[in-house]
Amino acid sequence: MSAETIIKVENVDVSFWQNNVGVYSLKDLITHRKSPFKSKQILHNICLDVKRGESLGILGRNGSGKSTLLRTIAGVIKPGNGKVTVNGSFAPILAIGAGLELELTGYENVALLLALYGTARSNTNVVENIREFSELSDEVMRMPVKQYSSGMVARLAFSISLANDSDILIIDEVLAVGDQGFQAKCAGKIEQLKAAGTTILFVSHFPEGVMKICNKAVLMENGHITHRGDAAEICDNYRMLF
Repeated sequence: MSAETIIKVENVDVSFWQNNVGVYSLKDLITHRKSPFKSKQILHNICLDVKRGESLGILGRNGSGKSTLLRTIAGVIKPGNGKVTVNGSFAPILAIGAGLELELTGYENVALLLALYGTARSNTNVVENIREFSELSDEVMRMPVKQYSSGMVARLAFSISLANDSDILIIDEVLAVGDQGFQAKCAGKIEQLKAAGTTILFVSHFPEGVMKICNKAVLMENGHITHRGDAAEICDNYRMLF
């Protein structure tokens, strides 16, 4: 992997096990001689190079494999074949509230996730910056996260991930949460990270969002990357699918 390449995906296949239709009991298993599970391949021979400081959008219809690809790059999913090499630290935003412990308070979740990201928990400035960015009060931050609304959870999760000083920011279709003011605030922060050289991977169903954030993009269909190039060009290809 060249010094300029921060993420390299080489010939990656990913398969999941799912229930086999028609096998609902032990009798079915014996009489039909079918396995209760069957393998379904989600990603097919994916090859992808992401340069340091690049902002890459990943577009595709539901079920095309976009989120699976992000989770594989983030290390959440292990590929069946192939290899993923990441030359840097990353902050993944893979789902609303992903990584948050519902029984812990907001402050306790901040401490836990900062420790996982490798950021010093004793840095009170970082903790206070997260609270201020999320616009959650001190009282709310002392409450268990299970008492938060979905918007409050999104604010906290975003604020923790965006505060982490990582080389790569991975965002999976969650910028549509929260009110418009907070969405604009997150977009502004992402622009700051881009200007500072942070590499961004961004999955979205909205080509307008990809156009705003990304300079490059890929289009996925049925687990394959079918097109790659400038964001404007790939967004046009995506619109032609509908």
